[in-house]
Amino acid sequence: MTDLKELEAKILSEGTAINETVLKVDCFLNHQVDPFLMQRVGEEFAEYYKDKGITKVFTIESSGIAPAVMTAIKLNVPMVILKKQQSKILNGDVYQTKVTSFTKGTSYELTLSKKYIDKDDKILLIDDFLANGEAAFGGIRLIEGAGATVSGVGIVIEKSFQPGRQRLDDAGYDVYSLARVKRLAEGVIEFVEEV
Repeated sequence: MTDLKELEAKILSEGTAINETVLKVDCFLNHQVDPFLMQRVGEEFAEYYKDKGITKVFTIESSGIAPAVMTAIKLNVPMVILKKQQSKILNGDVYQTKVTSFTKGTSYELTLSKKYIDKDDKILLIDDFLANGEAAFGGIRLIEGAGATVSGVGIVIEKSFQPGRQRLDDAGYDVYSLARVKRLAEGVIEFVEEV
């Protein structure tokens, strides 16, 4: 299992708190990727969810791809990317839902091709950040709308001071966050103390 303090140390040393809500980690997670750290992140998620009968790992393009693919490799299952815009080649044989991005302040259509999900699937949804939970709930709507089961929601960095985690917990989902940020301010990053 990964020492989660390694991820926290990376956030502290290379991440930048822009303000009370924005944490930039583009140097290792969502622009440039540290593949070795992502491999350990994938191992951690796979270890936590190993007894859930996961058949596929889903993520939302594009920042969740690196941790999701590493998790899928470790679980030995396919990885599916939920697209943020309608593809011209998917021919309408898709599930779609509207999602509003907290970070970007914009809305987009989340799209899943019907051929990559089955009602018997047990899906692990992986995302890079959890803030208000809009992206996670968008993925959940697509998965459950297809008749499949959401067996877990793995989050690399959770902003615990925002309502996403509570909303997912209240809805009964098994959420596992690797780094839980308690507070952000310009130049300040504090983590939730795990007991």
